[in-house]
Amino acid sequence: MIGLISFLAPLILGQAPAVPATEVSLLFAGDAMQHKAQIQSAKQGEAYDYSPCFADITHEIASADYAVVNLESPIGGQPYTGYPCFSAPDEFPIALQNAGFDLFLTANNHCLDRYTRGAIRTLHILDSIGTDHIGTYDSKDSFERFYPFITSIKGIRIAFLNYTYGTNGFTPHSPLIVNYIDEEKIKKDIFRAKTLSADLIVVCLHWGDEYQLLPNKRQEDLADFLVKEGVQLIIGAHPHVIQPMELRYDEQGNPCALIVYSLGNFISNMKTRDTVGGAMVKVVIRRDITGKILLQSAQHTLVYTRRPTIQKENFRVVPAIQELKEHPHRPHLKGFVEKAHEISSKYNKGVTEYQIEPVNPTFK
Repeated sequence: MIGLISFLAPLILGQAPAVPATEVSLLFAGDAMQHKAQIQSAKQGEAYDYSPCFADITHEIASADYAVVNLESPIGGQPYTGYPCFSAPDEFPIALQNAGFDLFLTANNHCLDRYTRGAIRTLHILDSIGTDHIGTYDSKDSFERFYPFITSIKGIRIAFLNYTYGTNGFTPHSPLIVNYIDEEKIKKDIFRAKTLSADLIVVCLHWGDEYQLLPNKRQEDLADFLVKEGVQLIIGAHPHVIQPMELRYDEQGNPCALIVYSLGNFISNMKTRDTVGGAMVKVVIRRDITGKILLQSAQHTLVYTRRPTIQKENFRVVPAIQELKEHPHRPHLKGFVEKAHEISSKYNKGVTEYQIEPVNPTFK
């Protein structure tokens, strides 16, 4: 890995008796989408096979202690549809889970594409495969029982919160609950996470302007608000392009928060230069022997969606740098990587890039 950042100054969340030092790695991926061409490519008779889609990066996702993805297509049942109102086959979240993802974010602008019924069906499918999910809830009871969502990873209690700016004009109907961005609500949720003894708080936001490479003022103001409230990791989605990433520091010069304004697309059939891929961000946190929680490192790697070139191929998410080496003339690939590097070099602060190698680099 290139440019691993180590922070010697601790991000102290409380005092604790001496305990064994523990490291936890978290991985975040962007928008997992299903356009019509993707659904057609996955169709195998009456079923859908997404297993090839993530074969080149499963080892990287699965290597993290906990991996998070934004499920931007509801699992709303047939007929399966792409843009503008998505509904992906049931096999899609299963493939994401098999690739190593542990937590699915469901609060996004497409979560009501199949209305309330489709959103509730999505939650029931995720429950049926036994995966964690946050952002939308099929009842008030589910919301009160499972939100804020806190999971213990190697003894470190991590709270995950998820909100969206809107739902494309659709309104959720009872009993469905959708988490919309509201500072007063978010403040209460953060406070509750703290009272439930969360060691670390992660807020995942669906926000910003589509296709814009820089965050807007609303994103910047909300990030400032979250840092002030004590959130350590702020992970953004929705613009479908990669936006800047930065570490924030407290008055003593210690790292206190990581902000990722947008991870871009994890998998999609979008075709413009900046939408053909995205970033995965890996964060390592550590509890030292005194019980302090440290923000150990923050890195990102570029991924690219390779489209089928022959019939019966499937879409594949591949490491972008390796793909560029093998296919230097592929449309938009070079431009995507160059623009991502330009944004990173100009605006990223304290977050470096690393590369992953595909399992099968000779796949054609």
